[in-house]
Amino acid sequence: MKFNVFQVSRKGGRQKNEDRMGYSYTREAALFLVADGMGGHPEGEVAAQIALQAVSTMFQSRARPRLLDVRAFLDEAVLSAHRQMMAYAASKSMPDSPRTTVVACVVQDGAATWTHCGDSRLYLVRKGELLTRTRDHSYAEYPEVGVSLGRQSINRNVLFTCLGSPVRPMVDLSDAMPLQGGDRILLCSDGLWSILSDREITAVLGARPVADAVPELVERALHGGGAASDNVTAVAFEWESAEAVPPDVSTDALSDADAFASTQQAEDPADFRELDDAAIERSIAEINEAIRRTTRRSGR
Repeated sequence: MKFNVFQVSRKGGRQKNEDRMGYSYTREAALFLVADGMGGHPEGEVAAQIALQAVSTMFQSRARPRLLDVRAFLDEAVLSAHRQMMAYAASKSMPDSPRTTVVACVVQDGAATWTHCGDSRLYLVRKGELLTRTRDHSYAEYPEVGVSLGRQSINRNVLFTCLGSPVRPMVDLSDAMPLQGGDRILLCSDGLWSILSDREITAVLGARPVADAVPELVERALHGGGAASDNVTAVAFEWESAEAVPPDVSTDALSDADAFASTQQAEDPADFRELDDAAIERSIAEINEAIRRTTRRSGR
């Protein structure tokens, strides 16, 4: 299994970055994830951290070196993250729970399977053409939901589901999509796609190596958003590229026990780190400590 990967997260014009992103891989499987903590609810960055931690930790414990059932894993992991957010809110007696969107993709056996909740998106580009993208859980993309609820006049950009909400979230789960060499998959928060059209995203992602395309897309979104730009986060990988463009990942030499992870919480371009099991545990501990610091600052 071989792929090129790049990730960037920037806070834009906001006071803090509530987006989280990361990827993990073993010899036979890889996980990519973006979570976007929701404004208008408390501690969005905590919700996004919980999503990142819950899904990546489960992946690292289950993929030894492969997942038994990719679709079952994705469904279970995302719902586990949702339950952890609810438990966190209950433990702090919070009147409203932290909430986040999420999109996650697993590659195994030469195929990609993904899930999402909310409006963090996945794009699959093949030979310069948009093959597919996820459908946001918004009234704009599901107008029939608004009609069924008698809300014809509701803001079309409002989401009707997310992780951390009081009701069970709606989670879409794809079938396995066989990948071809050179396929590019992008996971991103709405800070990117709300500024750039699908056509522009496809053109840049399809024409350039991911190490160039991702920072260019992020910079275009930041420029287009101006001083009020949202957080902008993107993770993209190219599958089995013929050209090795750093950071290039080849998992062929890994043992069954090996696991590597990279998580990004800062706004600077990606910090690519190869981690052993002990380092993975330290990374998870860092996320937990960040949650505790946020809790202390809020006085909860």
